[in-house]
Amino acid sequence: MSTAEQVILGVDPGLTRCGFGVVRMRANRQVEWIHHEVQGTSADQPLEQRILSIAVAAESMMDRYHPDALAIERLFAQNNAPTVVGTAQASGAVIAEAARRKVPVAWHTPSEVKAAVTGDGAADKDAVTRMVVRILGLSAPPKPADAADAIAIAICHGWRSGVGSGYDAQAATATHQGAQTRLARLQAAGGSRLTPAQRAWKVAEQKARRGGR
Repeated sequence: MSTAEQVILGVDPGLTRCGFGVVRMRANRQVEWIHHEVQGTSADQPLEQRILSIAVAAESMMDRYHPDALAIERLFAQNNAPTVVGTAQASGAVIAEAARRKVPVAWHTPSEVKAAVTGDGAADKDAVTRMVVRILGLSAPPKPADAADAIAIAICHGWRSGVGSGYDAQAATATHQGAQTRLARLQAAGGSRLTPAQRAWKVAEQKARRGGR
């Protein structure tokens, strides 16, 4: 997989609404919008059919756009147990389709995505959507919000995975506890060299290790 240019499929997982966003990350770090959509299922459908619907949607997206990487939101525990379970089930369906095609999978927490896109790991959804519009030069915000979130996840991965830089940050980043990141290396070499966005990214990663959003 070349780091000169990548097609990245971002996914904001969910059984009720599953957002998909496809972008092309170019060698100069510029991002090109390719496609976005949201696939949903109804709570009155049998669970196995809901999961199958998400899997079929993911299969269709990968067959149409042939992504070099899949970036998906990393799940954290929430108070709403049914939502957590549904999100995990949707995530599993999408990841299985990627694994079948040998598409690399990366997980990013919501705060990591916010930090990468806006420079603020605590940014709200509106701020993320505004930055997605600005980054991609869109004439209008992607609708519904799940689509904008999926695009933001794809952008986050492209910028943090070393596309066009010759450096693969994912190779030095674990997806779960004990992650060692590029920012940690930069800080060890001299924390004063971190940009505001990089500092926000570091804060987001620290929260992720503590299990916070």
